Amino acid sequence: MGLTAHEGASLKVRMDESDAAAVARACAGETEAFRVLVERYSRKVYRLAYRMTRNEQDAEDVVQETFLRAYRRLKQFELRSSFGTWIFRIAVNVALDLTRKLGRYEQVEQPMGSDEDGAERIAQLPATEPAPDRILLSGELKHKVASVLAEMSPQVRAAFVMRHYEGMPIEQIGSVLGLKASATKNSIYRAVQKLRKELEPLTVASNPVGGRLAVPKQGTAKG
Repeated sequence: MGLTAHEGASLKVRMDESDAAAVARACAGETEAFRVLVERYSRKVYRLAYRMTRNEQDAEDVVQETFLRAYRRLKQFELRSSFGTWIFRIAVNVALDLTRKLGRYEQVEQPMGSDEDGAERIAQLPATEPAPDRILLSGELKHKVASVLAEMSPQVRAAFVMRHYEGMPIEQIGSVLGLKASATKNSIYRAVQKLRKELEPLTVASNPVGGRLAVPKQGTAKG
């Protein structure tokens, strides 16, 4: 159902208000306030859901279920908290529930030794570092990136997606996943190492002169 001209103008004004204010109004019974939150976060939730499920319909289902759960639990939300973190936490849980239900992408990763130094360096890199799907021009490489992500554990994949696709800070990712900062950094490090290991042969083959995959590298952190 589309918005009337008056509703559209009102929504545009409301989009400038804080999340906390919108939540407070929604809890007071103003349905338009919750619509503001949906407009503000639905695209971000969809991107996260799509990269976790690798299926458009599944991602749409995740978005719908995420906001349905959020609406039902809205009065449980603490206004001093971040609504963005809260809605992402719900979305990740919904996506994980769906992948388990459908039996998809539940491959278990082989144990891998942690490198706290490397994890720290990678975590400190700017979140705007070019992500694999923004720099790979080859369709084969893009497909390989998706395949490698699918082979990661749900937690590692979610951490990587939130950091390098959504640009979320380590602390927020940890809050979404219920992890300490060190565990969050290590999850991201594991994902980067796995991508580099799997994609390096393809990038070298496509560009034999100095061709390397532009994923964050150890020892290049700023600050």
